[in-house]
Amino acid sequence: MRLRHTLDRLTIYLPLFLFALLALGSWWLVRSMPDLQPPRPDKQQRQDPDYRLEKFTVKSFDTSGRMTREVGGQSATHFPAEQELHIQNIRIFAENELGTRVQAQAPKGVSNEPMQTVILSGGVLAVRAADAQGPRMSLKGESMKVLLDEERLTSQVPVEIVRGADVFTAQTMDFDTRQGLYTLDGRVKSVLAPTQRQP
Repeated sequence: MRLRHTLDRLTIYLPLFLFALLALGSWWLVRSMPDLQPPRPDKQQRQDPDYRLEKFTVKSFDTSGRMTREVGGQSATHFPAEQELHIQNIRIFAENELGTRVQAQAPKGVSNEPMQTVILSGGVLAVRAADAQGPRMSLKGESMKVLLDEERLTSQVPVEIVRGADVFTAQTMDFDTRQGLYTLDGRVKSVLAPTQRQP
């Protein structure tokens, strides 16, 4: 009787054991099978451009309606994978709330949207207009990075700075356009115009 009672109890649990065994076997089969479908490419990772612009100008305004920035060029191509806009014959104009005005131009520019930076190359000319903080300043170099939100220009290649009648050259530069202050490093040379003595 005890043996029959034990067999009856095992018969009750036998379907559960079978279901567990089938589930384990299915899991092992799925894990062992190779991926039959290749992964779908992410549409955001496409390497080809998604749009182009010709003879364009893009303006930015603050909450009061004052124009703060203008970026234009002969043509531009947008690459969504890098979130970059590659611009030919780029021109940049910026003016902050203090009235500081900066213009820059170059044969090529790469604007990175998330980083709010623009890489200028091919022979760059940037000009900070004269104001109460100092005279007109012009900067020349083969390549410069514009940090839009920080209002800075940086360069890791030789630059020439003309400040009024004074001329400076350096291997690298970090220029705070808001304050009109710059840090020069490397082989720094300067030619200072003589000051006029008061009679």
